[in-house]
This record gives sequence, C-alpha cells and structure tokens, in this order.
Amino acid sequence: MRGSNFQGFLGPKVYPEVPEGGWGWAVAVSFFMVEICTYGTLKSLGIFLQDLMEEFKESNSRVSWVISICVFIFTFTAPLSTVLSNRFGHRPVVVMGGFLISLGTITSAFTNSINEMYITIGIVSGLGYCLCFLPTVTILAQYFSNLRALVTSVASSGESFAIFAFAPAFMKLKEHIGWRYCFIVLGIFQSSIIGFGLLLCPIIIQPELEKDDTEVVESLSLKHLQDVYELENEQTRISISSGVSQGSEDSGVTSLCASNVDLGSAGAEIKAEWELQDKEDQKLSLSNPYSPFKVDAESKVSDVPEPPRSKLLDFSVLKDGAFICYSLFGLFATLGFFAPQLYIIELSKSHGVEPTMASYMLSVMAVAEIFGRLSIGVLLNKVACRKTLVLLWCVVFLCLVLVAFTIVWDFWGLVICCAVYGYFLGTVGSTHIPMLAEEDVVGIHKMASSVGVYVFIQSFAGLAGPPLGGVLVDITDNYGAAFYSCAVGMGLSAICLALVAPVKSGMCQIQKGELVQEEEKTSQDNDQPDFLEVDLAVEDSPIKKTMDEDNICVV
Repeated sequence: MRGSNFQGFLGPKVYPEVPEGGWGWAVAVSFFMVEICTYGTLKSLGIFLQDLMEEFKESNSRVSWVISICVFIFTFTAPLSTVLSNRFGHRPVVVMGGFLISLGTITSAFTNSINEMYITIGIVSGLGYCLCFLPTVTILAQYFSNLRALVTSVASSGESFAIFAFAPAFMKLKEHIGWRYCFIVLGIFQSSIIGFGLLLCPIIIQPELEKDDTEVVESLSLKHLQDVYELENEQTRISISSGVSQGSEDSGVTSLCASNVDLGSAGAEIKAEWELQDKEDQKLSLSNPYSPFKVDAESKVSDVPEPPRSKLLDFSVLKDGAFICYSLFGLFATLGFFAPQLYIIELSKSHGVEPTMASYMLSVMAVAEIFGRLSIGVLLNKVACRKTLVLLWCVVFLCLVLVAFTIVWDFWGLVICCAVYGYFLGTVGSTHIPMLAEEDVVGIHKMASSVGVYVFIQSFAGLAGPPLGGVLVDITDNYGAAFYSCAVGMGLSAICLALVAPVKSGMCQIQKGELVQEEEKTSQDNDQPDFLEVDLAVEDSPIKKTMDEDNICVV
C-alpha cells in the first residue's frame, strides 16, 4: 500500500491542458536548487583561484582550465543528457547527475595536482551538471505556458542567491578550515540534488473530449458509411452489367435489405475500430509516460493538431536557419558568461581594492542578477513585440558594460559596473535557453530535443572562454584583457541574435509560398473527374427498367 501511495505521489501528473502551476511549482523549487548547485557553484569557484595557483604552483591559464573543462563537459554532453532523459525519464537522470556532482567536488579536496582536478571537477562534476540542469529546465517548461518566462526567471535566480551567499561565506570559511575542507562541505551540500530530483514528475496532457469533438467523430463515421454505401452501389452496377453481358440469370443485384445489414455491420465495425484505437493509444501513453502529450483517438479529428512525439535527439533543427543563428548567438555569448566572475576579484585587487572588499564584487553581481531575472520575467509576459528583440537589447547593454570594466579604476566605479553587468547577465542567462520554446525560434514541441543540440554548440565557447582570458592576462599582465575578449564575444552574439527574426520571417514566407502552390495543384487535380462513369447496362434491358422503376440504383 505504501509503495502504491508513493507511486501515486511521485507518478506522472495528468492534466487536460498545460496546468500553469500544479505540480509545476514543486518542479520550480527543484530547478531553483539545481541552479544553486550547478551554475551558482561554478561561478563561485573564482574565490579559490588564488588558493589553487599557490597550492599547485600554476599560472592563471592553467588553473582556469578547471572551469573551462567543466563548462565544456557541461555543455558538450548536452545531447547525451537529452537522449537519456527521453529514454529513461528526467528523474533518474537528475538523480545520477546529483551523485556525480557531489562525488567530483568531494574528491577534488584530495587531489595533489591541477591535472587531477581537471578530472574530478572538470569531467566528473561537469557531466553531473549537465545531467541535472537540462532535464530540469526542460520539464519545467512543460508545466507552464503563459507564465513560462516568469517562472523560469524566478527559479533560475537560485544561481544568483548562490553567488551572493557563497562568495563571502567561503572567503571566511577557508580562512579557518582551508580550501580543501570547503570543497568537502560544498560537495555534501550539492548531494541535496538527489532528493530534489525525485520531485521531477513527468507530465501527461490528456485533452478532454468536448461536444464539438463528438460531432466531428460522428460526422466522420457518417462519411465513412456514405463511402461504403457508394462503393456497394458501384459494385452493384458493375455486377449488373457483368450479368447482362454474360447472359446470366443471376444479375448480382443486392437487395436493399442486404445493403442495410451490411451498412449496419459497417457502422459497428467503425465503432469497434475507434474503441480499439483508443485502447492502443492508452497503452502507448502508459508505455511512454515521459512524453508530455497524450492524444486520444477522438483528438485525431479535432481542430487541435496532434503534437509530434519527441525524438531522442533531433538534429533536423540544424536545417532551420533561425535556429542556426540563435545557436551562434549562444556560442559567442558564452564567452562572457563565466570569465568575468572568474577574474573580477583579481581585477579589483589589481585596481587597489582590499581583498576582503573585492570578494563583495561577486555579491553585488549576484544581487543585481536576481533583480534582472525577476524583471525580465515580468517584462516578457507583458511586451507585445518579439521576445527575441527584448533579449537583443539586453545583450547589447551587456556588451557595453564589459567594455566599461576596463576603463574604471575606483572602487565605486567597479561596484556600478558589477551591478549593471549582474542585472543584464540575469536577463540573458535566465531566458536564452527557455527562449527556444518560443515560436520565434523552434517552438515548445521541439524544445526537448533541440535544447541538447543548442547547448552542445555552446560547449566550444565554454571551453575556450576562461583559458583565452587567462592567456591574455598572462601575456598583458592586465586582468582587463579578459574582459575585452568577453566584450568581443558578446558583440558577435548580438549580431547573430539580430538575424534570428529576419531569417525566421523569410523561412515562413518560403513555406507559405510552397503551401499555396500545393493548394493550387490540389485544386487543379480535384477539378478533373476521378473516373469515367460508363453505364454498361443495355438500355432496353428488363433489368435496367426494373432498376429505374424501383430506384435501387443510386448514382
């Protein structure tokens, strides 16, 4: 009984339509915690940069490879995460990811070289980050439609809360217990993902059969009956003609009574066919409970189009020009997502800021990022223009503030830059993945399979971003050089994002033109007669006269 109750509590959630809440709020809490333990932790590792350099006697670029490899594995293995989620469900994948994150972080405390940390943090934890993040954000998008942008923005603020809390907390904690024990504490905390991953219940949309749908079904059945009746008449006429030509006494005419019996049985067969189809659909839905859609047999003839079943991994989106432009936007924007948090503390120190005060730069970023995530969620729910256009302006401002980091030197100037950067980073970071669900890009039905491809493309910039900044810092001996590389990447991303709307509109025009051509071709084909009706019965035949008198031949 307990097992039955547990399965009912954490089993698939069935709704007649997208619930805009319901169990989705529990999924939102889970995503909040996943954000804390993935992106929040990853962006807070900059507080250990100097400790790792001193411990292993390594340069900036060598230590920054830890973050780069982790980000690369995080994003490069996105297709694997998508395939596993579609095959086994989101819950077991996230639970396994939580275990790998905790394992990688704890074992990093016992490493003796930076190369070993490449494996523990870079590969093990990086793979865990991917297995946790993508399935959670994907299933969260399925529980909401109108509130999707707002809920995702609020839930993703967990990343900002983590940076705000972790930066000063671990700066103080490592002074007492050292960086190694800090990693152990962090790994134990990250194991909480295992518990929150159990809350990721799959959703099944099972539309209720309405009166209009019933009428459509009945009309289809009548149409089928009419086709059967006309077919019988055609067969009857051919049989009559055949009987006359052969001089047979058996004309092959089927009486109306027999036809009625046949039509009645045909109606029963159609009804049985619908019932059998409905049972098959139910079995298919139960065999694949992780699909967000369930379509009844009646819905096949409803006005609502049947949503396609998600593929394990859909590389067909690479044929979509708008998706390609959007993926290039994500590729270049990733250059500016991690390096600023990694180098802002050292940049502040190089500008004369006290080390204890420099650590608060991350906290300023985090607080501003929370406001950015919340405000963009509200804004996107109210704007009437394309949402990608709003995202474009946020990217432009983000590019400008990255340049401003290199030209300010005083404490308050850096604080203002951190606040502005954190705000616009929150707007972009919380929306660039959920934006895939918008029709301006690929749409909600393709999001589950396309998000893996999108994040996979981002992986290469995640691998190159922090080391590129580290190399520029080592060459120029100026931490501002890392921010220049981020600004260039963000500028290129703005150009690619600006091309999404024009490319999408052009593709829609092409598809519309092709559809019009097909309709014209179809209409021309329909104007031609389907067959040449030839009456083979002899005009003076007694059978022909009998047929005309009794009106049993329907033409």
